[in-house]
Amino acid sequence: MNILGIETSCDETAAAVWHSQAGDGGRILGEKVASQIETHARFGGVVPEVASREHLATLPMLVEEVLHQAGIAWPDLDAIAVTAGPGLMGALLVGTAWARGAGCVNNIPVLPIHHMEGHLLAPGLDHQLPPFPFVTLLVSGGHTLLVRVDGIGCYVQLGQTIDDAAGECFDKSARLLGLPYPGGPAIARLAESGDAKRFTLPRPMMNRDNLDFSFSGLKTAVMYAVRKIDDMDEQTCADMAASVEAAICEVLVGKSIRACLQTGSQHLLIAGGVAANLTLRRLLETQAGEKEIEVHLPRLEHCTDNAAMIAYAAAQRMEQGIAVAENWDARPRWPLEELSSQ
Repeated sequence: MNILGIETSCDETAAAVWHSQAGDGGRILGEKVASQIETHARFGGVVPEVASREHLATLPMLVEEVLHQAGIAWPDLDAIAVTAGPGLMGALLVGTAWARGAGCVNNIPVLPIHHMEGHLLAPGLDHQLPPFPFVTLLVSGGHTLLVRVDGIGCYVQLGQTIDDAAGECFDKSARLLGLPYPGGPAIARLAESGDAKRFTLPRPMMNRDNLDFSFSGLKTAVMYAVRKIDDMDEQTCADMAASVEAAICEVLVGKSIRACLQTGSQHLLIAGGVAANLTLRRLLETQAGEKEIEVHLPRLEHCTDNAAMIAYAAAQRMEQGIAVAENWDARPRWPLEELSSQ
């Protein structure tokens, strides 16, 4: 079975081909990601209209390159999987419309895939998924969720951010420090030479007996701390970056381990763009290991938005015989819980 995956939910145009067969764990035959970071960096964030135009210009060529890389042609495809939401409406429409057109011309079925489900299952691209149920920390620019995965298409949301997501806190803190967009990688690089104990920053909601997150207060604390600094030299900036990174990571790790202990899960997966943060990965492996919880990490390139995870999610759904809705469309807002009700 060969599945072409297409991802255009935000500021990455991506295509990939996933191959699997009975008794085979599957593998990626080809994949490419065209990032728009440089295009949006001058604006300090993603501009939806610009993102849509970039997808429109890039996607057709990218798909042809991936098919060539995979060594297959259109007749060799069994399905096209495309991100149908959530995301930027214009960006989603580019991907879904193009996928439908390609499916119609080549007589290939098109499967709408939830972007978050792709992230939830992304660690399966590189390693076999652990036994169900397991807990996944999904942490990216716009999302911070803790989800119990009971099976393919069966998801229970345990906690979420009530305001800013972790990725947004990284971006806004980076802006306060004069660092470029995206903020997460910029802060991580600078934090390597910083002292995380120099500045005392809050760990929001860590002492509350729930699994929700809140990062707006941390962002505000960073703003006030920066205002008090008379001389923001290079070392001071690095120390603040390290302090911000430590605060965010400690909250994510603490809540994730708590979710595993409350659900009795011995397996913790992490996905999403912030999952590429090396400090977060190290803390998770160390502290979860102390609780005899096994951590499953995707490769760095599969943390950020990619099409391989979309194709893989589609393959898992097809293997489970999960039906595709006859009438579907792009959805900028698409609650993850709806997948379980299906």
